[in-house]
Amino acid sequence: MLKEKLMEDLKNAMKTKNEVRKNTVQMVRAAILQIEKDKGIQVEDDKILEIIAKEVKGKRDVLKDFEKAGREDLINQTNQEIEILQEYLPKQLSREEIKAEVEKIISQIGATSMKDMGAIMKEAKAKMGASADGKTINEVAKEIMGL
Repeated sequence: MLKEKLMEDLKNAMKTKNEVRKNTVQMVRAAILQIEKDKGIQVEDDKILEIIAKEVKGKRDVLKDFEKAGREDLINQTNQEIEILQEYLPKQLSREEIKAEVEKIISQIGATSMKDMGAIMKEAKAKMGASADGKTINEVAKEIMGL
């Protein structure tokens, strides 16, 4: 279903000559096709959400470099791309919501040290999926555990 929405959005972007949207959607579709060809599978919506979340993370990382270089043109374009990608993602959880979930997970698995971080992260990603960034989950878990 998400694949069809991406295709429809691509067509609309071409009709309206919205270059940023067209290029952003094409980038996501290319990433999906690459995974399908490499692994010989049909990518489902949950995997597509992971791909989009990964693209957003990459865009945010490169944004820092553009800001250091003072490239306003690239900063604006990258921010537009991030906004477009976020339209496809589920609502992002706030830091407080992530903290509440991570606290539940820590108490459920009885985590006490850094050795338990892998189990915490695995469970948190399974529960929150693309609604939360892995880096934020990790930071919150470390805060809670006092690491």
